[in-house]
Amino acid sequence: MFLASWAMHLYGSWQNHNVEQLAKHLPKESVTDYLGQAEFWFETFQNWQSEFLSVASIVFLTIYLRQKGSPESKPVDAPDMETGK
Repeated sequence: MFLASWAMHLYGSWQNHNVEQLAKHLPKESVTDYLGQAEFWFETFQNWQSEFLSVASIVFLTIYLRQKGSPESKPVDAPDMETGK
């Protein structure tokens, strides 16, 4: 899944880069040339940084909100009337 999403990002970013190149009257670049550019890697690391941050937030909140005795936690089978929330 990681490799497929990375390859799709590479393809789409490369296509967009070539459209921008044509708008500036510059020649198109090959995928291998674009793969070596800092622009692509900057986009890639920004994308994965946000993904890891969101997954880490979900994991942390899941653990915190289900801790025994926390105000946000209640027994699974308890009705809302008994918990006051």
